[in-house]
Parts: sequence; structure tokens; C-alpha cells
Amino acid sequence: VQLVESGGGLVQPGGSLRLSCAASGFFFSINTMAWYRQAPGKERDLVATITSLGSTNYADSVKGRFTISRDNAKNTVNLQMNSLKPEDTALYYCNVYPKAFNRWGQGTQVTVSS
Repeated sequence: VQLVESGGGLVQPGGSLRLSCAASGFFFSINTMAWYRQAPGKERDLVATITSLGSTNYADSVKGRFTISRDNAKNTVNLQMNSLKPEDTALYYCNVYPKAFNRWGQGTQVTVSS
């Protein structure tokens, strides 16, 4: 299993970022995929999920601002993040859901600050 996240960076409040995750080593198209995030000193939290057929679900804190999508042909899952807030600052990871693989990627850092 390999999960490679990218697209993070430093952005001002109200800005946007698009995260991408390239997955390999498992049957991507049949798995529900998810984005998780971990802020400093906090537990890793679930941000958004997308089923194999494209049904989505979001944490209340990001609903209406974030959009998860997937491309089963390319084995990628994306997270479009708009109207970013300082509290969105975290290391963002992708993995399967509900039972994540023990092996996680390196994550991509998102920092929202003026």
C-alpha cells in the first residue's frame, strides 16, 4: 500500500487549496476513501469520505467549504478546500475508510495564517 499526499501549503484565511492523493497497492476503485487531518497536539480526525460510487460525507466543521472527489481511473482522491480558516491548519492524510490501513502516507501540511 502506498498513499502519497500533495498540494498543501501556506494560505491566508479565506483562501483555497486543492489536495491530491495518489494511491497504489490495493483495489482503489472498490474502497471508500477518506481525508483525515491531525492538528498539533490533537488526535487525527476524519474530514471527508467518498464511496466507490461517489457518495460523499463531511465533518460538520468543513461542510459547505470542502469538496472531496475521486478519479478511479487514475487512483486519485482530491480535496478542494475553500474559505479556509486558521482552525483548518493541520497535516492532511488520505486513507481508506472506515478501517484505515496501518500504513499512512507522509501527509501534506496545510497552514492557514495571515
